[in-house]
Amino acid sequence: MTAFLDFEKPIAELEGQIRELKAMPTTSGFDVDKEIKLLEGKLQKLMKGTYAKLTAWQKTQVARHGERPHLPDYIKGLIEDFTLLSGDRAFADDKAISGGIGRFRGQSVMVIGHEKGEDTQSRIRHNFGMARPEGYRKAIRLMQLADRFRLPILTFVDTPGAYPGIGAEERGQAEAIARSTEACLGVGVPLISIIVGEGGSGGAVALAAGNRVLMFEHAVYSVISPEGCASILWRTADKARDAAEALKITAQDLLKLKVIDEIVPEPVGGAHRNKAMAIKSLGDAIERNLSELTPLTADKLRQLRRDKFLAMGTSELN
Repeated sequence: MTAFLDFEKPIAELEGQIRELKAMPTTSGFDVDKEIKLLEGKLQKLMKGTYAKLTAWQKTQVARHGERPHLPDYIKGLIEDFTLLSGDRAFADDKAISGGIGRFRGQSVMVIGHEKGEDTQSRIRHNFGMARPEGYRKAIRLMQLADRFRLPILTFVDTPGAYPGIGAEERGQAEAIARSTEACLGVGVPLISIIVGEGGSGGAVALAAGNRVLMFEHAVYSVISPEGCASILWRTADKARDAAEALKITAQDLLKLKVIDEIVPEPVGGAHRNKAMAIKSLGDAIERNLSELTPLTADKLRQLRRDKFLAMGTSELN
């Protein structure tokens, strides 16, 4: 059963009523099927209305939902013959970032992405998607490998941010993030980045400096988490809702600001309610963008990427 968010209480109540009706014996003398259809129609209308007007903070909650598709789901649904490639060839294999080679709808690609984990044990193993320097250095290695063999790169971004621990800082966290961002900008192959859940800070940008940046309808992408921003500005995380609105972290705001290139629609109620539909929708968007980028030369791809990121914010200054 889907875990409900705090703003979904009316939806939870309706779904509970539907479950109770489905459990009723057919000999009760009550037209159960008719009532179920009536409530299901009401439920769909309520979900559409609720999700059509989500606040930035509510979208943050949806983006963080533990049942949203994870990197293994995207690989399983979109990539054939996937071969995992591990390690940064220097220190360790960071489980917060995974990657490897496979075929996307017949085309060989390099896949790199964050993985948060799906339960307590796997979240600890994957460090909640917060990569250490060796994770970004692994990503750099895979991007360079893709560049060498002319493989388009797909990156899946879902992280609250890079790991801020002492060990990570000692091993050069900031330098690793900067080098990973540089690698994204420097490869001569198409690079499509997708914000599938939470895109937090430099830990997200390190995999998201692509030719095209796609973003799920209810994902969020920000320079800092709402809680972190609130703690700095108001010295309390209780102002996270206000921070979320001010940061302009939603896909709709970021498309207007030209930080992202395309919004990928989600099923009604979020990607976690119909993973297969969400993954199919994303696959179609990737295929369309990849077909536009594949014919371009390495120099053209680099130039377009450079122009894209240098242009951000300039319209505000003119």
